[in-house]
Amino acid sequence: MVTNRKLVILDRDGVINVDSDAFIKSPDEWVAIPGSLEAIARLNQASYRVAIASNQSGIGRGLFDMAALNAMHQKMNRAVAAVGGRIDAVFFCPHTAEDQCECRKPRPAMLQQIIDRFEIDPEDTPVVGDSLRDLQAGAALGFPAHLVLTGKGEKTLAEGNLPEGTVVHKDLRAFALNFLARQHD
Repeated sequence: MVTNRKLVILDRDGVINVDSDAFIKSPDEWVAIPGSLEAIARLNQASYRVAIASNQSGIGRGLFDMAALNAMHQKMNRAVAAVGGRIDAVFFCPHTAEDQCECRKPRPAMLQQIIDRFEIDPEDTPVVGDSLRDLQAGAALGFPAHLVLTGKGEKTLAEGNLPEGTVVHKDLRAFALNFLARQHD
């Protein structure tokens, strides 16, 4: 049974925190993008839950382990809580592209897990990312796609081929403001 539960799905690196081509490997390297934590709190205050769907191939590459990933997520959760927000769940794929798993974006299995866990309707649930694969994974299941220009977002926009109907935002803060304003129209 799919109910109309309010949820927003966010990519992590490049959307919530600063991204790095060398990977984010430790809590010290995890640095929030200005305004992103407050954006999550704003979504929560409007009765939206927030889930994260993130490829974390650094685990599969041996660049960091589960303890380091858990420590990064603890830091993120504490930082969000400090501004009055919360993240309801973090889904991640630890595999590399070479593993050909179903959960690594752009494949949609991770987002299907979120549908199943939260009993949501994809058509009512925005997926926010900074890379084409984030948007493709969402579009495969009918989620509205939202591109932020932080992280790899500017490059993604310049390369084109975005899923039909993709809405572009300066950053997560702009997404939250625009999305919530549209909900009140």
